[in-house]
Amino acid sequence: MSSLMGDKGVQVGPEPLTFDQVVAVAREDAPVTLTERALERIAAARAHVEELSARPTPVYGVSTGFGALATRHIPPELRRQLQLNIVRSHAAGSGPEVEREVVRAMMLLRLRTLASGHSGVQPVTAQTLAALLNAGITPIVHEYGSLGCSGDLAPLSHVALALIGEGEVRDAAGRRKPAAQALAEADIPPVTLGAKEGLALINGTDGMLGMLVLAACDLRRLLVCADIAAAMSVEALLGTDRVFAAELQQLRPHPGQAASAANLRALLAGSAIMESHRGPDCTRVQDAYSLRCSPQVNGAARDTLAHAEQVASRELASAIDNPVVLPDGRVESNGNFHGAPLAYALDFLAIPVADVASMSERRTDRMLDRARSHGLPAFLADDPGVDSGHMIAQYTQAAIVSELKRLAVPASVDSLPSSAMQEDHVSMGWSAARKLRRALDGLTRVLAIEILTAARALDLRAPLRPAPATAAVVAALREHVGPPGPDRHLAPEIDHAVRLVRDGTLRAAAERVTGPLA
Repeated sequence: MSSLMGDKGVQVGPEPLTFDQVVAVAREDAPVTLTERALERIAAARAHVEELSARPTPVYGVSTGFGALATRHIPPELRRQLQLNIVRSHAAGSGPEVEREVVRAMMLLRLRTLASGHSGVQPVTAQTLAALLNAGITPIVHEYGSLGCSGDLAPLSHVALALIGEGEVRDAAGRRKPAAQALAEADIPPVTLGAKEGLALINGTDGMLGMLVLAACDLRRLLVCADIAAAMSVEALLGTDRVFAAELQQLRPHPGQAASAANLRALLAGSAIMESHRGPDCTRVQDAYSLRCSPQVNGAARDTLAHAEQVASRELASAIDNPVVLPDGRVESNGNFHGAPLAYALDFLAIPVADVASMSERRTDRMLDRARSHGLPAFLADDPGVDSGHMIAQYTQAAIVSELKRLAVPASVDSLPSSAMQEDHVSMGWSAARKLRRALDGLTRVLAIEILTAARALDLRAPLRPAPATAAVVAALREHVGPPGPDRHLAPEIDHAVRLVRDGTLRAAAERVTGPLA
């Protein structure tokens, strides 16, 4: 964890947040505190906004309308109403609720931009947003509404609506209720918005960024599970580990490939199954691509992820607002709210997610095919014909992989103009993030089915023993899923495997033997 983590939770200031801090607040309800430096910078920027608001010269976002209505000068007596109206009117989302962790990440990242001192809000506004996080109050945000330009306007407006005591939220216990009631129960006074504050609360890329950070953390863990699954399948299919040798990997020095191959070598070390077919009697020349090339695919996914993490790190160091308050007091319009950098990264990640899953499904299918499984029973069935074994588990994988290919189609190329052609090119980054979350869930399920199938295949190789690391994974799975036998209800076993992949149980079992996997 960052040095800004600890007993005090996450300290939010002008400095960039880390991935760990975002995850801690979003998923673990870590408390947040605004630093003294943040409060000083917020107050200084607010003083500039108040001074400009008093001038007769129009200033965008302070004394004008917004978007296509920016040409109208708003008189002082209507400016508070202007800020209230923009929050109410822009809270126009629709569809299912967005996940709590996404909303909390979005709230934290908006708070960090406010803490940078470039938004010009009142200190009490930032403090109230922090208070909502600490009270576990989560505004209801909807699936649809963001075009990812001018940031995530509709989702952030639903958050801002809760700050002023309107709209609906879920309390710390998950109960849905009016925001005014939840704030009163938590003894949090609603905010009265001043000049520029409505716009400052909603003009950011925080939803896209929060989902990118959470997705990156999830995918990094899943890629280790992809290596575990590949190792188990290579072993079960009597494949060779010679292609994973370091000297061969060094001929193509992609860092992700090297990490994946190192994982495979560690996972397969000491395998009696592998040793059983190393001798001169083995006539296998080379394995299928889904076995032999797994470091190349899983490694390329790691390198794509590293690029996306770099994009996210830059965005975590950014102050996204329009207009922004500069240190010399100027308030300037800009285009930094455009979500293209995040949208491209989010779309890019969906491609390797689909491809890693596709390779996993191919290995599973190979284990079930008697013509290609090198001695395993058809479909790993106990009594083929009477039993179907894992036949339909592979169908489930195939259905998911087909869906993942559709989800890999980029959202960021599908701009739709809005705001009377003022916003004539939008990023669709929110949509890219939403489909990536679905894709990661699909990849989790595909890998879980491969591991479930490979564990059954390894058991069927008895009395030959798998490697200590893969044996540990099988043992961890067997605490929840029984060994090979006649057909039984398979869906609960798949669900157990999905949970064990998602919560890190299977990775932890392997790492107790191998040490940390990359």
